[in-house]
Amino acid sequence: MGHHGWGGRPPASDAEARQRIIDATARCVDRHGVTKTTLSDVAGELGVTRQTVYRHFGRLSDIIAEVAAQGAESFVDLMITHLQGITDPAEAVVEGMIFCVRTIPTEPRLSLLLQLGDSTAFGRGATTGDTIVYGAKMLQRFPVDWSAAGIGEEDLDGLAEMIMRLLTSLLQHPGESPQDETRLRTLLNRWLAPALSGPTAPTRPRL
Repeated sequence: MGHHGWGGRPPASDAEARQRIIDATARCVDRHGVTKTTLSDVAGELGVTRQTVYRHFGRLSDIIAEVAAQGAESFVDLMITHLQGITDPAEAVVEGMIFCVRTIPTEPRLSLLLQLGDSTAFGRGATTGDTIVYGAKMLQRFPVDWSAAGIGEEDLDGLAEMIMRLLTSLLQHPGESPQDETRLRTLLNRWLAPALSGPTAPTRPRL
């Protein structure tokens, strides 16, 4: 590995080099925005040539995807912290979705997920197998007892897919006023929450 550039501190491994490229790209995105960030910007931030960056990533979009993925990991941690104390599955899912809709567009790195096209978590890639598995693992971290709600581990993939489909639409077509969040909460409580109320939930009387 070359010893030129890198601010005089060449990385000790390819893994470190990749992470430093990702971190530099994140700084460029924060500074310029994703649409104005170029590979030359990233190389300049690191003090290396474009060819050095290309040795680790084939395209700028690949680096941006890694920035977004790492932002998603941090976001999930924040969401789980936000949900602490909510033990009802329906309430947790509704509150989690509200948190996503409220927070994702305001997080510069996380909002990249909305700008990367079909490969993103919130584009048509929202229903790929890997994304659904990731969503199911995220649901397992919720502070709720899924089995008590009649939702087995094998059901979480389906729930994750439904949540991702809904979030895709909600994030791509956000509301424009504070009242929209109240309306969204009402809709989710009316149409989504009953499906998660568990086997002991009261049923409607027959007409």
